[in-house]
Amino acid sequence: MRKRIRELWSSFSYWWGRRSLQSRLVAAYIFIILGPSLLVSVYSFRTINNTYVRDAVDKNNYLLQMEKLHIVNQIEVMERAAQMADSDKVVQNYLMNEVDPPLGELIDFNNTTYMNLNRIQVINPSIEHLRLYSPSPNMYEIWPIIFRESRVSAEPWFQEALELKGRELWVFQNNDPDLMERSANLMTEERPKVSLVREINVPAGHHIGMIQVDMMLNNFTPKTYTNVRDNQSQMFIADSELKLFTRTDHSFTENSPQLESAIAERLKNYQETGEWNIDYKEGGKSFLLIHAPLDRIGASLLNVVSMEDVMKRISHTRNLLIGANIGFIFLLTAIAYVMNAFILKNLRRLTETMKKVRKGEAYTGITIRGGGEVGELAHHFSKLMNTINTLVAQAVYKQALSKEAELRTLHNQIDAHFLYNTLENIKMLAEIEDQRTISDALTWLGGMMRYNFKWSGEYVKLRDEIRHIQNYIEIMNIRFEHPIRLELNIENTYLEVEVLKMSLQPIVENSVKHAWNTGGEELSGRTIRIDVTEAEGELFILIRDNGLGLTPERLAALHEAIYAREEESQEFSGSGTGGYKAGGIGLRNVHQRLQLFYGEAYGLELQSEPGQWTTVFMTLPKVLLTGDKTS
Repeated sequence: MRKRIRELWSSFSYWWGRRSLQSRLVAAYIFIILGPSLLVSVYSFRTINNTYVRDAVDKNNYLLQMEKLHIVNQIEVMERAAQMADSDKVVQNYLMNEVDPPLGELIDFNNTTYMNLNRIQVINPSIEHLRLYSPSPNMYEIWPIIFRESRVSAEPWFQEALELKGRELWVFQNNDPDLMERSANLMTEERPKVSLVREINVPAGHHIGMIQVDMMLNNFTPKTYTNVRDNQSQMFIADSELKLFTRTDHSFTENSPQLESAIAERLKNYQETGEWNIDYKEGGKSFLLIHAPLDRIGASLLNVVSMEDVMKRISHTRNLLIGANIGFIFLLTAIAYVMNAFILKNLRRLTETMKKVRKGEAYTGITIRGGGEVGELAHHFSKLMNTINTLVAQAVYKQALSKEAELRTLHNQIDAHFLYNTLENIKMLAEIEDQRTISDALTWLGGMMRYNFKWSGEYVKLRDEIRHIQNYIEIMNIRFEHPIRLELNIENTYLEVEVLKMSLQPIVENSVKHAWNTGGEELSGRTIRIDVTEAEGELFILIRDNGLGLTPERLAALHEAIYAREEESQEFSGSGTGGYKAGGIGLRNVHQRLQLFYGEAYGLELQSEPGQWTTVFMTLPKVLLTGDKTS
């Protein structure tokens, strides 16, 4: 074995000695620097990963324990309310009545004892219902507290409560049924609740009725049904039968359909073995299942935590470590480069020649005396440059052929004048047939086509842009029963100033499409007004519509989208009042073009009054189309 090792080592030493100096330096560099750096990075990454996970568990476990404490308080409220209600002797006697009570007693009961029962619910506003059920068919029901047992005797929990002989039964339900059965529509909406049910035995073993205390789950466990959506965590509560209750909108179960069954399976395993597995993965997503038992009511509270943000932070940390390693390597590489410049003179000459070639200077050849790696590299570099020159010549020749083919293709394309002439011919036919609407529409369309095709520069006169908008409005009014009226308040002197081509039309188009979007209803008196003013050498163009406007929230979201520095990958969903798209892609493009051509001091600003109007303010320098800036 030792002989074999010595032979392998001798072979490696021989092979290593024949390697070039550069190869040996690179290999030594990798072995000395990258090895320890990689080990330190892996250790640091694992430590940080464990820290992030532990922090996520501690934070969400704290929230779970706080919610559990709230639930325990609500349990005590419900138990106290039940104790206060069924311990009243007058209430017990009323439930045991087999005959109709005298009118005086009934009035006295209603004015005193019943008011005390009602006060229990008043002082505990989180309690939804306090109900007492009597088996006596002759007992008078007093809504909404005292009822006959026949109304609930068919409920599954009723028989189960009887079997408990006065012990508490906690029941979770998805609905809150109306005992009076006043309307079937009351059951159309889910109202999850938890009920404390207990048989009333006076004396012991003698059934005189049943008590029920209801609390809606959004009061019983508010974080489980909170309206504040936290995309990183969601609480569940499970009853003794492992049935889960949680919010239905923005739930993790929408994208992870196996989550509920996995929770139920782990709860069952916990009941049997007392062990709980906190980690869960589905569809490439990782979750933490934090569990807290509610032994008093035979239920369980869970906090399901999405690890998406945690993984993003871990990934960010990993990228920082990789970046630090890469930066460190580049630093050492630069140091090695400087040292090689002194040690390897011929290599430096070859490197300088390569830099000159990279900058575009003509390659005139290089002579390296002596052999070795540098001489061989110089030889191959000369061969490479000869090959590159040959390939460049071939590429230029191919590019010339491609340009020639492109010019031939352009000559074969249909001239834009052919389209204009065709529209004119169709227009003449329409006028001959006395179709004035079609003739006018073709005139407007032809004007728009000429304006779009004739793109000789980025700047046009305001007069041309306004004429293009007028053609657009006339064409769009063909579609509407109630046309849009375009009002212009522009002095003739301003019609000669320059604006960016197609800068006003997207704003007007946005108003036409979205300002009066009323879900199918058409509004009369629709107006778009354009005003032009100036101040201190700057031009202000105001485009106002009398549409439904924007709410302050939607206006803020639209401003954020327009002024965002980075490109958004998705548009904001939904629409504001009046139908303006929250994403504002058209307005954003116009704003960016204004800043690109005129500077960051110029651009768009939006103002709106909900239900009345929306105004877009465009600020740009007052410049004649000749390029001379006017005062």
